[in-house]
Amino acid sequence: RQEQIYEDDVDENGYRGPSKSQLSREQNALQDLGREMTKLGDEQLKRIGLPDEVLVEIVEFRRMRSFGAQRRQLQLIGKKMRNMDPVAVREAIDRVTGESRAAVACFTLRTLRDQMLAGDEALTKFISEHPEADIPRLRTLVRTARKEREAQKPPKSARELYRYLHDLLEEPISLFAEDDENE
Repeated sequence: RQEQIYEDDVDENGYRGPSKSQLSREQNALQDLGREMTKLGDEQLKRIGLPDEVLVEIVEFRRMRSFGAQRRQLQLIGKKMRNMDPVAVREAIDRVTGESRAAVACFTLRTLRDQMLAGDEALTKFISEHPEADIPRLRTLVRTARKEREAQKPPKSARELYRYLHDLLEEPISLFAEDDENE
């Protein structure tokens, strides 16, 4: 059947939008990402930062045993993810599963933290490379983490130092596609 094309459907360059095939491919890609996320643990899902409506549908998928019901649920998950950027979602999944450069960066952060706790050279170098850092807080965290380690106490400050470094150096991911239109 031939669809009627209205002038409102065509932009100034004559572009009519993505084809049905392209939209179908994008929908299938989102469903595949949804299927992959159903296999992740609850803690990993929380770290991805998905909207609550998608999280609820993923949890619902896990309870289903019927293949047909699971297939329909994946379609619903894909539908709820339509406004999300598949590349950003893929990167977020890779980060929480340890399969991305960001996961390697987390290992590097642990190494950096351990170097800071071992001696002042690494801390001084970090401060000179990152003047935007909260230097008094950084020095306090390093000092208290060293004291905790010497006293054989739980590494509360070392974990807090890691989180501070992570928040300072980690690139945030926006899971939602950016609108090209200025409304």
